[in-house]
Amino acid sequence: MATPNASPLTFQRFPNLPRDCTFDPHDWHILAQYWHPVAFSSDLDGKPLAVTLLDEPLVVFRSNGQVVAARDICPHRGAPLSRGWVENGQIVCPYHGLAYGADGKCKFIPSQTEGSIPERLQLTTYATQEAYGLVWVSLGGGAQPLPDFPAWNTAGFQQILPPSIDINASAGRQTEGFIDVAHFAWIHHGSFADRHNPVVPQYSVERRERGMHAEYVSTVSNFPKSMQHRAPEGFLWRRVFEVDAPFFARLTVHFPENGRLSILNAASPVSARKTRLFVPIARNFDTDLPLDDVYEFNRQVFEEDRAIVELQRPEDLPIDRTAEAPILADRSSGAYRRALSEIGLGQAYVR
Repeated sequence: MATPNASPLTFQRFPNLPRDCTFDPHDWHILAQYWHPVAFSSDLDGKPLAVTLLDEPLVVFRSNGQVVAARDICPHRGAPLSRGWVENGQIVCPYHGLAYGADGKCKFIPSQTEGSIPERLQLTTYATQEAYGLVWVSLGGGAQPLPDFPAWNTAGFQQILPPSIDINASAGRQTEGFIDVAHFAWIHHGSFADRHNPVVPQYSVERRERGMHAEYVSTVSNFPKSMQHRAPEGFLWRRVFEVDAPFFARLTVHFPENGRLSILNAASPVSARKTRLFVPIARNFDTDLPLDDVYEFNRQVFEEDRAIVELQRPEDLPIDRTAEAPILADRSSGAYRRALSEIGLGQAYVR
């Protein structure tokens, strides 16, 4: 279950866009309202962590159990706080030793042990929460709902966190690729699919409040090539895709013997054309097998995707469907692009 910060942090919007912002300004502010994953909870091991979200460098650290995200700059002389350290729940600037608390206020100036601390020594902090083994940040205050991933906390399901993957492509392109079913035979023939089984049966897509829902049934097995012998002959594989705009997709695959595999595809927009992909997985079968095999298979599948997504042109996902030539198998893609348009994103959300 998501656990938002309970402490009264000061959440502020940027007075200006990030330096060298790669997004259209209007669309940057829309994307800033949503939650995006920036790190694994386990990454916060007592040291501050440098991350980038929507072109803005951030420092993330844990203060007495509470996760804090702030602009990665000390307001005193502009040094990166991520080069500092955490001491007594406060982040210490490496340049002059100024210490800041979880509320963003400066608590101590080593060179000035007496006298008041200027109010301007205040970090810009942002909404954070932890869920599904990840740290999530919203630069715009966190009013939008966090993507739901019910399988993560369902009894009998194993929680798996593969390493993240960096992709030199837009988060929209990656998300659309994840829900695309026509590419299985061509891109994933080395991992699980079959080029002799390329036909996409008719499937339905239902629009939802924040995205879309699609169910796709075919004979394409989801077992790795090394485990294809476990797929019963003639078994129909049911895949349920659910998308929340802007960049979150859930896939539930129905395996033999009532097995379920659920994946949360959470594409974090580092910049307009760089994405850090997090993929929490939950499953109710093979829970006794080594996780290294899961990590390897997950990496293979998403590396196959990355190799083609990084080459797509235009680099930005065209929200206007007339910019490309859709085919019948693209029902999910069309619904996803309409969902992006309905949250207010422009026809091309980079400049």
